[in-house]
Amino acid sequence: MLEGTLVAITLYDVAEVISLDSLRAHIADRVRPSAVPLASFYRQPLIERLPPIEFPSGNIIDAEIKFYDFGNISVSFSRPFSGTWQDLVETASRWIGSAEFEKRSRELVQERVQRHADCIDKPFSRWIDEDYFVFRIDPIDGDVLREHGGDIAQIVRGENQSLSSAERSEVLQSAISYYPKDLAVIGWNAAFVMDTESGAATSLQLLEYANSQLLEFRHYDGLLSAELERVYRLLAGRIGFVDRWTMARNASRMQGVLLEVTELTERAENAIKFLSDMYSARFYRLASIRIGVPDYRRLVAAKLETAQDRYEYMLDRFNQTRALFLEVTVIVILLIELASVLLGHR
Repeated sequence: MLEGTLVAITLYDVAEVISLDSLRAHIADRVRPSAVPLASFYRQPLIERLPPIEFPSGNIIDAEIKFYDFGNISVSFSRPFSGTWQDLVETASRWIGSAEFEKRSRELVQERVQRHADCIDKPFSRWIDEDYFVFRIDPIDGDVLREHGGDIAQIVRGENQSLSSAERSEVLQSAISYYPKDLAVIGWNAAFVMDTESGAATSLQLLEYANSQLLEFRHYDGLLSAELERVYRLLAGRIGFVDRWTMARNASRMQGVLLEVTELTERAENAIKFLSDMYSARFYRLASIRIGVPDYRRLVAAKLETAQDRYEYMLDRFNQTRALFLEVTVIVILLIELASVLLGHR
């Protein structure tokens, strides 16, 4: 019989910044400390305890909300698990395919955003989200990968049916362990973890943080796409003399976006350097790859390079316009002075 915990995490990108110090004063009686404070490669989120929540299915599930200072809010639902491998396979398929978690978590986040609006700077009108599932079991004897690799692959993929040998091998390539009786198999939207509850706490935090990084890169991918579309539309149209003066404002906005994306990229690249042990660094690197953070980072980097080129081009156009305007102004002044001299001799 397997014993463990099921966890469903949904993250939302709701604003540019959340003031954790201001928010702490609002929810001081419900704040709980982080179970495992990680090395300070990012500021620890503020965690709000919630009472158990009853879902339409009748399940009573524990919940908590985390507020990140870079504008993300995550909702975690968890409940104990006890059953066979087949029970876990079926439960994983049900959880991953369920819309209940996203619906309920969005309601909870909307309530907090409205209630704590004074703590949220530059809220977004539209949110992007990421969900992730972790299926943890207590350590058991035996060669778990060899004996139950097929079950684990189904759990990570959320599939009820057996997978092909090729697909199973692809899933199990992401296995990582440190001690003989711990194991993690990481997928793009779910992970299987065999460890004690306390031992798995750091892994859960790293999985959530990797998803928050993916969310941030997705946000800037959308932002850069919108900025580039605006620039292309501006440059493709017929630009009048007056319109050219708006290029400085557009270039300034683009430069602000470039700085924000550069800061995010550096934070993501430096995150591993500040982890307290090599296993956590390996785990985070593998998690970020499987979740897709490097893919979005490369996508954003390509758009960033294009945006930089457009930014420089826009500045050149603006400088040309300004130089032309100054030349015309000088000529007009000379003509006025010449006219006044000629009229003065009459």
